[in-house]
Amino acid sequence: MNDRWYAIANAEEVDSPSLLVYPPRIEENIRRMISIAGDADRLRPHVKTHKMSAVVRLQLGAGIHRFKCATLAEMEMAAGAGADDILLAHQPVGPKIAKLVALSMRFPNARLAAIVDDAAAASRLSAAFAQAGRRLDVFIDLDVGMGRTGIPPGPPAIDLYRCLAALNGLRPCGLHAYDGHLHQPGLAQRRQLAEAAMAPVESLREKLRAFGYDVSELVAGGTPTFPIHAAYSDRQLSPGTCLLWDAGYAAMLPDLDFLFAAALLTRVVSKPAADCVCVDLGHKAVAADPKGVRVVWPDLPDAAVVVHSEEHLNLRSPAARNLSIGDVLYGIPWHICPTCNLHPRAIVVDDGRATAEWAIDARQRN
Repeated sequence: MNDRWYAIANAEEVDSPSLLVYPPRIEENIRRMISIAGDADRLRPHVKTHKMSAVVRLQLGAGIHRFKCATLAEMEMAAGAGADDILLAHQPVGPKIAKLVALSMRFPNARLAAIVDDAAAASRLSAAFAQAGRRLDVFIDLDVGMGRTGIPPGPPAIDLYRCLAALNGLRPCGLHAYDGHLHQPGLAQRRQLAEAAMAPVESLREKLRAFGYDVSELVAGGTPTFPIHAAYSDRQLSPGTCLLWDAGYAAMLPDLDFLFAAALLTRVVSKPAADCVCVDLGHKAVAADPKGVRVVWPDLPDAAVVVHSEEHLNLRSPAARNLSIGDVLYGIPWHICPTCNLHPRAIVVDDGRATAEWAIDARQRN
């Protein structure tokens, strides 16, 4: 981070705090993502990191047409941008079922799909889609060790697949296996754990095939493990963070070579001490998770956080003596995904200048 790629010549025109995005660097990350996958058609990138139709369109231009999302707002955003195959990686319940039916009718030429891990929830989906005269493709959500959602890749999954195959309005088409708990710094250990987690998934897949079921699609992994899953040609890969990259994954995953393609612009608003500055980057503008480091400062690498509140961030550093009120600082978020969700728009930086804005269209739930 020594070339100051993040700095913009017309910073005086940009309010603070602001999220900055750098399209050429995003495009390079897309190229690297496709290179790892071996083929754009194997990718189903997650849109939750950026939530921007402009970024979806960049991926469509590179030949990627499948996407994954976490909310209906993200699904709507991706479909509106032109994506033709979108998986909702969240089991629809409550009013979301009717909203998903409505989206399927609004975008009849797009293939919309969802994950399920419960027969009763699947039955409610079935009733709604059958009544509307629509059909929803569904993936069984498997718990491969994260313990968040999904069912074990064993007999319960076979029973659920049988149930799905018998329901009107639904079509079981494959499996979803997210190993988000695997982000060990060592690639060898990460690979060993990922392959061990997927062994029962592959066994389940073979058993389902033996029963005559279509399990042609297997959606696996996130950014830390998608290069591992890329070795298996019959898996769809779902990286997300690597599109914008962040300081957390850069520190945690030294084997992954992606460019920082987003930064935060903030200003010094007060100097409570000679070696301490207060900037306007509260936790309403940068993710408050995880606990600990939230921003890396390329121009203030030894900065220590004094206090972080809603609209203020106090930093202590010997170099702060050289800063004055009104000065601009640039930070790299530790966790880019929730940081994007805090901003209604991103400032587009082209050739070192802020030139436009991209709406973060899907940050709203509805």
